[in-house]
Amino acid sequence: MSRGGGGGHTRVKTSRGRTPQSNRWLERQLNDPYVKRAKAEGYRSRAAYKLIELDEKFGFLKGAKRIVDLGIAPGGWTQVVRRRLPQAAVVGIDLLPVDPIDGATIFQMDFLDDAAPALLVDTLGGAPDLVLSDMAANTVGHPQTDALRTMALVETALDFAIQTLQPGGAFVSKVFAGGADSQLVAEMKRNFTTVKHAKPPSSRKGSVEWFVVAQGFKGRAAAADCESD
Repeated sequence: MSRGGGGGHTRVKTSRGRTPQSNRWLERQLNDPYVKRAKAEGYRSRAAYKLIELDEKFGFLKGAKRIVDLGIAPGGWTQVVRRRLPQAAVVGIDLLPVDPIDGATIFQMDFLDDAAPALLVDTLGGAPDLVLSDMAANTVGHPQTDALRTMALVETALDFAIQTLQPGGAFVSKVFAGGADSQLVAEMKRNFTTVKHAKPPSSRKGSVEWFVVAQGFKGRAAAADCESD
């Protein structure tokens, strides 16, 4: 690695063992201020700042006592929750292994497993008042396919939130550029008092990710009334 002039930019020398794409990724990581900040502040990933910035704008963490973190790996979001809400119960789930986080229960399993929803709620000891989802499907390199696969996960996460949340609760999820599709937004508006899309400053400009923040869950009885109208 070498330091380029002007601002101490770190450049990565080419290596036979790395592809050009790998070199670009490594150079971007080494020069990313959020990566450096995460390392200095003890967060496992720069994604922690996405949740921090979203909460600063929407305030969904305030008063939350039971939180579910879907797609928890590597654990940055749960670290934020534990630091801001040390008394809250937190349970996370991911296909990938995740190192333990003090005060959180983590399951390595598929959220799409039929047993997962009940396991998460039972472990919390009651209905969550906040469901977080940073889930994204493994990409195959075809943008439309990747978007559809990730939106299917968003739909599943939303269904879980609607079926389990406490009245007044919130749902925060990663979506793709352009936000959730119209049907999904309509479903959120039927079940929550406010639905907003946002791209926090720490989300890279070139990234296709956005986030949807749905707050003020109306409760299952209210949702059922809307469906019967």
